[in-house]
Amino acid sequence: MAEIGKTLLDSGWLSARSTEVELTGTQLTTTHPPTGPTSPWMEAVVPGTVLATLVKNKVVADPFYGLGNEMIIDIADSGREYYTFWFFTKFQCKLSGTQHLDLNFRAINYSAEVYLNGHKKVLPKGMFRRHSLEVTDILNPDGANLLAVLVHPPDHPGSIPPQGGQGGDHEIGKDVATQYVEGWDWIAPVRDRNTGIWDEVSISVTGPVKIIDPHLVSSFFDHYTRVYLHATTELENRSAWVAECSLNIQVTTELDRTVCLVEHLQSQHVSIPSGARIQYTFPQLFFYKPKLWWPNGMGKQSLYNVSVTVDVKGYGESDSWGHLFGFRKIESHIDSATGGRLFKVNGQLIFIRGGNWILSDCLLRLSKERYKTDIKFHADMNLNMIRCWGGGLAERPEFYHYCDVYGLLVWQEFWITGDIDGRGIPVSNPNGPLDHDLFMLCARDTVKLLRNHPSLALWVGGNEQVPPADINTALKNDLKLHPFFENHSENATSVEELSTVFKDPSQYLDGTRVYIQGSMWDGFANGKGDFTDGPYEIQNPEDFFKDGYYKYGFNPEVGSVGMPVAATIRATMPPEGWQIPLFKKLPNGYTEEVSNPIWEYHKYIPYSKPGKVHDQIELYGIPKDLDDFCLKAQLVNYIQYRALLEGWTSRMWSKYTGVLIWKTQNPWSGLRGQFYDHLLDQTAGFYGCRCAAEPIHVQLNLATYFIEEEEERVISELQRWFAAFLLFSFILFLGSCSSYLSVFVGREGKKLKENETILRTCYSYLFRFNK
Repeated sequence: MAEIGKTLLDSGWLSARSTEVELTGTQLTTTHPPTGPTSPWMEAVVPGTVLATLVKNKVVADPFYGLGNEMIIDIADSGREYYTFWFFTKFQCKLSGTQHLDLNFRAINYSAEVYLNGHKKVLPKGMFRRHSLEVTDILNPDGANLLAVLVHPPDHPGSIPPQGGQGGDHEIGKDVATQYVEGWDWIAPVRDRNTGIWDEVSISVTGPVKIIDPHLVSSFFDHYTRVYLHATTELENRSAWVAECSLNIQVTTELDRTVCLVEHLQSQHVSIPSGARIQYTFPQLFFYKPKLWWPNGMGKQSLYNVSVTVDVKGYGESDSWGHLFGFRKIESHIDSATGGRLFKVNGQLIFIRGGNWILSDCLLRLSKERYKTDIKFHADMNLNMIRCWGGGLAERPEFYHYCDVYGLLVWQEFWITGDIDGRGIPVSNPNGPLDHDLFMLCARDTVKLLRNHPSLALWVGGNEQVPPADINTALKNDLKLHPFFENHSENATSVEELSTVFKDPSQYLDGTRVYIQGSMWDGFANGKGDFTDGPYEIQNPEDFFKDGYYKYGFNPEVGSVGMPVAATIRATMPPEGWQIPLFKKLPNGYTEEVSNPIWEYHKYIPYSKPGKVHDQIELYGIPKDLDDFCLKAQLVNYIQYRALLEGWTSRMWSKYTGVLIWKTQNPWSGLRGQFYDHLLDQTAGFYGCRCAAEPIHVQLNLATYFIEEEEERVISELQRWFAAFLLFSFILFLGSCSSYLSVFVGREGKKLKENETILRTCYSYLFRFNK
């Protein structure tokens, strides 16, 4: 008898190009299975993409190194068959007579045929949908099972115009898939368009009754002192008789690593007819003053372990499900004073300082270890929100798990971008993907996959675009707020009173988070959909503090430079890529940087903008070599991102409600917009951000030279004067090496008047102390 539960199939996979395999799927899984990694078969990366497998086996050049990506044939030139691959593995499973087995694919790209022991099943199209196949009747009696999967690329992989562009020729937008894969201004094209078994594969053993997609919701009363946990789950009876079930829900909290406290244990009797699939809602569970989940910087990320089990009379435990759950309430509305979108968590306002996220690796080599490092980096920078950009992924549960653990709120977009879906150059796909029903199927399945995570803060229809009208209407309807979270005050008398009027919130698809139709609508950018995010280039640090820098309350994208350290350049480029830019003097007194072709290919952003911004690296002297250039670039990175966040903080609540930096990291070896590179080495921008967003922060306004403290924090007069004294002392130290320095510290404003060059140099050297 097999053990109830899930087993990952994450090792022992082989792969081969379909055109090099003469056998059928039936033959591969019966009489002629591959015996090992001998041509044309090779060790496969699962989860991962076809290109990840080819790179692992050194069949193609490393697309992250130098111009290696240019040596890999693009799917537009090779045809889809070239990247259509077989994946093969074996697994052991022997069931008892009353057990059932599901073969699960959490995601594939883009469609597939599955062969198990000679039997064929089809995985329909769509990159963001789960597939669960009951395979009980086709398992081999001896328990040795052979599995082969033929994976096909997206239907419309598109081609890359000579000039590149945002999303290539935009053809990928006809499918429900990642859109960045045709290339963007921060990444080269991904040659296989992310074809492959890119998320986990597993088998799950159950008894007669299966638990499907439980939904957990918390409601709050009396200023968060009385809290209720609502839970609804689907149950499927696969047996030929009525299943008499004991359905159990248990909530525990960990006191230490070895002791758990049972907060609640409830059991309900349920009868399920043969072959039926029902929805069951538990009576709500009451908690008095539970530990709340808070975002990073506001409190602890308290998590409870919720488990649901079903026992069937005459069988025993049939299935189980578990999830970490955080009690928290997220509210959001447009601020009448600033026009920006405001967020409240557990009744407390939160000023959003966050970053834009694409994905951790463009070959989709996703892992818990990588996710843990990525998310902890964001928490270490004192950020509190990550935006999952619409041209990337619906992120995986492991990503959300670490956002739950480290307190990062998540803005999750669906798979629409303005550049590809109707607003790019040329205009294309104005009606979005070809199959709107498929889009909605993937959207609903994604909601069910992610909705129990406390870190998930809002859904957004698309990046710089709204979905087509019918999709947008369907999303608004499906994701409408339950009245508990729309008009309900936590001071209401009782959940029982409200429950007589409204259906249980756990019966909604979500119902607890706001849906916003696009990233520049309804409190973001100018709120009307005009292109009012950005900019994405080097800035004068003092400009971030000026009144006219950004007009609107919440900027969803503002970015700048991101040069990594010299060791990263040497690790990701051949010696010809170690050549630093030429500094070309222009008649107007500005400097133009002329970078080498490898840096251009890796999307380098110059540290100057002739006519607007003098070269910021040059402020520290002309660099002599790569090490000197990268060291001076780190000084600029630090100043640039510290000033950016401090500029927004300077007008917290009075003008701004939040800002998201474009972007925090790169899914390949890019040279722009990152706080750490793909090798996980931080730039100095990481530390500039961490300093500017620290919980208690005193800062210098570079436009007015006033000392400021964060308005949302309480800082004593002594702390303010001590900070001013430290800055004053350091300026005097630098002034001893200067021909001119005049400093005046006023009693009220603590205003500093001095030579601007010396002050900015002082400001940059503070990087060393903060780090």
